[in-house]
Parts: sequence; structure tokens; C-alpha cells
Amino acid sequence: MQPRYFDLNSYFRQRFGVRVHKLTVDAGLTCPNRDGRVGTGGCIYCNARGSGTGAHDRGLSITEQLEAGKAAVARRFKAKRFIAYFQSYSNTYAPLEQLRAMYDEALQVQGIVGLAVGTRPDCVGASVLDLLESYARRTLVWIEYGLQSAHDATLSRINRGHDVAAFQSAVLATAGRGIQICAHIILGLPGESAEQMRATADYIARLPIDGVKLHLLYVVRGTPMEAMYRSGAYRCLTQAEYVALVCDLLERLPPHMVIQRLTGDPHRDELVAPEWALSKAQTLDLIQRQLALRDTRQGRLFHWSE
Repeated sequence: MQPRYFDLNSYFRQRFGVRVHKLTVDAGLTCPNRDGRVGTGGCIYCNARGSGTGAHDRGLSITEQLEAGKAAVARRFKAKRFIAYFQSYSNTYAPLEQLRAMYDEALQVQGIVGLAVGTRPDCVGASVLDLLESYARRTLVWIEYGLQSAHDATLSRINRGHDVAAFQSAVLATAGRGIQICAHIILGLPGESAEQMRATADYIARLPIDGVKLHLLYVVRGTPMEAMYRSGAYRCLTQAEYVALVCDLLERLPPHMVIQRLTGDPHRDELVAPEWALSKAQTLDLIQRQLALRDTRQGRLFHWSE
């Protein structure tokens, strides 16, 4: 079944003509919402691991992580080109020379054809953007900003530590530099209605954003979300609800926007709920089937004139 949305694999094939895979890198950085600059507790859904692999703590260098990732992906998918994806925590939150050394090391690994840098919108200044722009002149560079929601009340509720204006400011400061911009959205945040989640899609659809990642809010051990869930103060989305919401958002996003992800990948040993979050392939299949049932596709409800 052909995707009814512009997926990442299609984007890479258009750009490089071959299959390209992202390889996760843990650079050992932290987050201003944990180290005290903004806060100390982090977002209520994030544990101390911060979506990381723990590779840095195990003493693995960036090169070693990428070489190991290359070997695994090459065996499974026969891929020969890769993107170094700095995922854990905020990967622009370090002195400029440290960032330069990180990115340089990744790009020196054979087969690496670009960078993807995950960060917060309050962790980029002109000097960081100048650095990333210098790389973008010679290779593919994506910066991934965590928005999560376009509603300040929600961002406050999840202890995000920045507002929507900070996200928009970062996007506008990045646009026009040759850096590709990806926004992260979480569906199922506490207190948000389906209408509000759809409004978040409408909001990013009209910004100079090149890609989006959609995530399910799943409950992880050792987080405030776990306490909320166990007390009954929070109910997870059902799989059917999530599938319907993803389709709603896809209809609102412009056709050119690269859909980099449609759901997340929880660590099995950390997941509290929902259990269906571990069934990624099934969820993706259900999204495809729902789009086909609606006879719809990405961008159907997006109108350039608005």
C-alpha cells in the first residue's frame, strides 16, 4: 500500500536517489529544563534518560556509536548512506566549540551524508544557527525543535519551560539559512482536546517548517506522568483515538511537509501505558487503512490562501 503522506524514506530517495537511514547518537548533553537554567524536573513525561540510548554513559564515542549503527542497519536494510541523528536531550546546548567538534566527528564517519540535530527552541542563538548554516552549505542539515503543543496552557501544564512564542522565534530565526526545520508534536497531552491537537497542526502548517514528527504520549516509569496515570488523573489515548487524530493532522499539513514519524518507540522496560504503544507496525498499518477508508491524504484540508 503506497503511503498517502510524504514519508521520510520518499524524501531521502528524492534527495539522494538511494535508501538513507538515520543513526541515533547520544552526545552526553543535558537540558536546561533539568540543569537548573530553566528548571530541574524536566517535562512531566520525560525520565532521566531523556530518550537517550545510554551509549555516552557506556563510554562509546560518537564515531563508535555511528559505526555500530551503520553495521546493524547495513545488515538489515543494505543501506550505505546515513544521517547522524543527535537525539538525546538538547543537542545545541553546549559551548560552540564542543558542538563543532561533535558535528565534525559525525561527518567524518564514512557514509554519513548529513546531520539531524534534536533540540529545544530556547537552546539556539545566532552563533549556533551560524554554525549549523555553515554545515548546511555543504551537506544536509535538519534541526528538530520540540514544540509538542501550540497552546501555552498545555506547555505550562507539562512543565515544558518555554512558550509557543519561543518556538516561533526559533523557527523564524532558522528559516532562510538552508537548514531544514522539523517540528515535534505530541498527541494526548494532559487536558488537550482533539480540537486543540488539530489546531496545533494548523499552526505549524503556516510556518516555514519542512517536516514534522508526531508522537503518542505514552507513560514512562519514574515520571510525574506515571503518578498522574496511576492516580487516575490521566487517561491514555486508545489506539483507535490516536489513529484518527493522526489522520486528522495529516489532512491539515501541507503536502510538501516531510512526515518524519507517525508514532514513537518506547523502551519496553520503561513503558507503563498504553501497552499498544509497543505495536508500532500495527499502528502504522491502521493509519494507512484509515486514510484509505476516508479516501484522504496529507494536505487535503490545507489551503494555501488562508
